[in-house]
Amino acid sequence: MSPTGRSGPLLLGVRHHGPGSARAVRAALDAARPAAVLIEGPPEGDALLTLAADPGMRPPVALLAHAADDPARAAFWPLAEFSPEWVAIRWAQEQDAAVPVRFIDLPAAHTLAAQQEADAPDSVRLDPLAVLAETAGYDDPERWWEDVVEHRGDGTADPPAAFEALGEAMGALREAYGDGGHTRDLVREAFMRQRMRAARREFGEDYAVVCGAWHVPALRARTTAAADKALLTGLPKVRVETTWVPWTHRRLARAGGYGAGITSPGWYAHLFAARDRPVERWLTKVARLLREEDRQVSSAHVIEAVRLAETLAAVRGRPLPGLAETLEAVRAVMCDGSDVPLALVEDRLVVGDVLGEVPDAAPVVPLQRDLTRRQRSLRLKAEAQDRELELDLRKDTDAAKSLLLRRLRLLGIDWGTPAASRGSTGTFRETWRLRWDPELSVRVAEAGIWGTTVLAAATAKAEADAAGAAELGEVTTLAEQCLLAGLAGALPGVLRALADLAALDTDVARLAKALPALARSLRYGDVRGTDASALGTVASGLAERICVALPPACAAGLDADGAAELCGHVDGVHGAIGLLADTGAADGLRERWSAVLGALAGRDTVPGLIRGRAARLLLDDGRLPAEETARLMGLALSPAAAPADAAGWIEGFTGGGAGGGTLLVHDDRLRGLIDAWLVSVPERAFIDVLPLLRRTFGAFEPGVRRSLGDLVRRGPGAAPAARSGSGSAPAGFAPDLDPARADAVLDVVRLLLDGPERIPATPG
Repeated sequence: MSPTGRSGPLLLGVRHHGPGSARAVRAALDAARPAAVLIEGPPEGDALLTLAADPGMRPPVALLAHAADDPARAAFWPLAEFSPEWVAIRWAQEQDAAVPVRFIDLPAAHTLAAQQEADAPDSVRLDPLAVLAETAGYDDPERWWEDVVEHRGDGTADPPAAFEALGEAMGALREAYGDGGHTRDLVREAFMRQRMRAARREFGEDYAVVCGAWHVPALRARTTAAADKALLTGLPKVRVETTWVPWTHRRLARAGGYGAGITSPGWYAHLFAARDRPVERWLTKVARLLREEDRQVSSAHVIEAVRLAETLAAVRGRPLPGLAETLEAVRAVMCDGSDVPLALVEDRLVVGDVLGEVPDAAPVVPLQRDLTRRQRSLRLKAEAQDRELELDLRKDTDAAKSLLLRRLRLLGIDWGTPAASRGSTGTFRETWRLRWDPELSVRVAEAGIWGTTVLAAATAKAEADAAGAAELGEVTTLAEQCLLAGLAGALPGVLRALADLAALDTDVARLAKALPALARSLRYGDVRGTDASALGTVASGLAERICVALPPACAAGLDADGAAELCGHVDGVHGAIGLLADTGAADGLRERWSAVLGALAGRDTVPGLIRGRAARLLLDDGRLPAEETARLMGLALSPAAAPADAAGWIEGFTGGGAGGGTLLVHDDRLRGLIDAWLVSVPERAFIDVLPLLRRTFGAFEPGVRRSLGDLVRRGPGAAPAARSGSGSAPAGFAPDLDPARADAVLDVVRLLLDGPERIPATPG
């Protein structure tokens, strides 16, 4: 008999993350005043329990345990402010004479070892709440739990009676269904009983146990120590490390992957915090959120929504409006029956993105400590919700943020994801989408094997990836990542691997695919302060090999798919060689590449798609006179040419670059050649080439398509229709250049290129 008159320990069976259970646990502990509190959780966390009282600890948080030799093998024990276990921990720490509090579940050393051995999962696990709800006539376990537990007020009326009733219900379920498919729970419960025996020797019967309600019957069962020891004998074991990590409400939800999760953590947090009028307070939050999204929601809407929720609860025989009634009222009154704003309410308030905080005193791997220090120095706060970060790499702080995010990505810690910049295409602008998920804490621990700082770890990881790479494309991508991340120490090893793979690779498609990444990398030295010159030799050598190998590859009996792939590579190599020539990485390379394009454009054995693309690239560079362009088009569209090949030439010549359609609008000869060829194509062949032509001309801008249609309608030799009062000038063009209007364009061009410093001032 305990000092308070109880027979045996106080067993408090709870639902994990239940605010009603949490309130009832606090009331029961206040009434019983036990000498110790035992909680379901891994004993390795006992040494960390004192941190729960630290002012820097703010739930939701999770106890993280991972294998010391394999941080990727990890397990979490999340706790929210409304979790009964957290309430019990804080109750014990808040007493005048601190009450001992300990974890009693199966050690993480055994749990993680079982993961390593890949034990077969339980086939079918019984959901005790679902069975009890169905027995009570409910079709929704969440709604049943709200009615019988969450709506019972503050839990002070008769907390022991509520726990006794729930324990008896679980006992009946276990009697009817056995272990309910929870076969591993038998081992866990054996260990819990052993810990309870140890507590009995130390505190007598005056201790409390807070655990999942399912375990209560097993902890009350009369079993021998020998039987429990037999269940625990021979369990595999690994060395583990534990710490506290921030958690989020979203990760508490079932959709987040946590097995004991809940569907509405944000709603439960509100129920736990709101001591009175929870529905009114909740609907006020909803109205505030919708007003922030520019929806017209007034106080009258809140009043009507409260009335509707209460009416729905009364009609359904519920003691108070639950989440279902509240959301239905929100949809009807505040959202005008639409599910679109309701989805926002469910995402922001029912689930939520609250991110907990962990004090600095929590043990972490050295890499995490270095990351935390850099986050603070750069003022990059880890947040659970998505947010965009705009960086100007000409600023030292923004450049340092970019380096940190890229080094983390190389380590597999995807805190930031690059996004398209909305305001600029310059290389000194970057946009990142940031989101910190709790699982990233595991990635940090896992990456700790590479080094104690972010820089050292990223460098070692890059060197190891380069040494183990089997394809040229992998190493070129890695080289680009190293330059973007400022990993000068990793570049020698990456370049050695790049040179070795490039020397052995004979596939021109792979060589062509690898070159653009190297050429892009040569631009980064100016903006990012990294030395990319070492790539010049490798890149120019790669380009020389492509110049030699590409013409034979394009004439080797390519099918349509192969021609399209090589045509894309021709575009990529053309842009890359332009970058290489601009950076001075290779003398004479542009001329050699132009000779290759000339050979491709004039060789009959090359597919029409590639010949047309080569001719267009030469024309754009000013290396193909208009007369020669017309001659090549005439040959490609002659009656002797296969219609499909001719259509491919047109696609290659007009597609894949800016201005293809505009060129036809203003060049009568080229337009006339295509028109003459098109009307001469036989009907059967025309049906075959029509999809290709439609794809080609459909890619033109709407204005260009209208102009071409007008010219075709007006017949050969016609010019685009003139605007009223503009004489014979084409639509959109004046008869003569207007210098004043031309000069006015310069300011717009400066804005497009992000800064007046990119354009020299116009003389005069």
